[in-house]
This record gives sequence, C-alpha cells and structure tokens, in this order.
Amino acid sequence: MTVEQAPRTRAERQAQTRERLIEVARELFLDAGYAATSLDKVAVAAGFSKGAVYSNFAGKEELCMAVLDTIHEEQIEGVVAAFTVDADIDGRIDAFAGWVREKLGHPRWTALEVEFAAVARHSPWVASELVKRHRMLVEASARLIDQVMADAGLALDIDARKSATALLSLGIGLGAMRSLDAELDVDVFAETMRALLRGSARS
Repeated sequence: MTVEQAPRTRAERQAQTRERLIEVARELFLDAGYAATSLDKVAVAAGFSKGAVYSNFAGKEELCMAVLDTIHEEQIEGVVAAFTVDADIDGRIDAFAGWVREKLGHPRWTALEVEFAAVARHSPWVASELVKRHRMLVEASARLIDQVMADAGLALDIDARKSATALLSLGIGLGAMRSLDAELDVDVFAETMRALLRGSARS
C-alpha cells in the first residue's frame, strides 16, 4: 500500500522553482560567465518559462546575487566548521589552513565574483547589495574571532572587527591571485592569522 503525498502548496512549489533556478543558474554562470548567461538560457535549462524566472527574481542581477549567496554560505560553513573543531586555537587554525588549501581561490567562483563586481560600476543596486554583504561578513567574522579567542581564554588587543577586515582582505587578495596561479602558497593566510591572533592576544 502506498501513501499518497499531500499536494504541495503554492508557496512550496514556488520555493522549489526558485531553488531549481538558482541551482541551474549557478552552473551556467560558473561555466560560461555572467555576461554570457541569459535568463532565457537559465529558463530553458531549468525546464521553466522565462516568466517563471521573473516571478522569482527581478532580473539577472538579482539571480546572480542569489547564486553568489549560496556560494558564500558554503564558504562560511566551511570556515565555521574549521574553527569549531574540538581543538585548541592552533589546532583550529590548522583546520582552517586545510580548508584554505582546498577551497580558497576556486577559479570559477573567483572569476564570477570579479565579473559580477564589475557590474556594480553601473548598477547602484548591485553596489549597495555587495557592500551590505561585505559588512555582514565582517561582522560575522568578528564574532567568530571573539568566540575563538574566548574559547582559548585569550583576548585581543586589536579590535576584532579590524582583525576581521584585515584577514578578509588578505583572503580575497590571495583568492584572486590563486585563481590565476594554482601553485601560490596559500599557507601564508593561516600563518598570518596565527601571528595576528597570537601576537595581539593577552590572557
């Protein structure tokens, strides 16, 4: 005897459609780039009409922002996982170094982010949304730094927000460089973090 599934609500169907569009758009944006990917291509590849795209997103800019959000969420989850392993501060930085070696500067991700950031020059909406997300990332990173230091029984002489800004800037720069030079030594990221946190910490 089979159990019939309850009919999905309109909201559930729309949520699934949105998720599918983001999934397909992600692959197209990463494979071909932002400029070469049209909403028509996304709709066809996802098996929907162009109207379905517009019922979920105001346009290509908003769709790409949603794609980048999914990528950033995965990156944040990886960093948080590294810094919440059952280890002392050095062990957590070692775990973070492992994540950096595997994930930092992924060529397709980096290329899409750089291409989309250029759109901000002509789109006030994109510019404001990117600034908003950057500020949120700084704040989240600062909270993570505070938590890691508190767990280690240490405190920073340097403001956690300033430390987060410095480390994020280093990570973005190294990521861009590594996307072009796969042999770049990215261990400098973890080494700099260790020096910054250890050098400015007080018990």
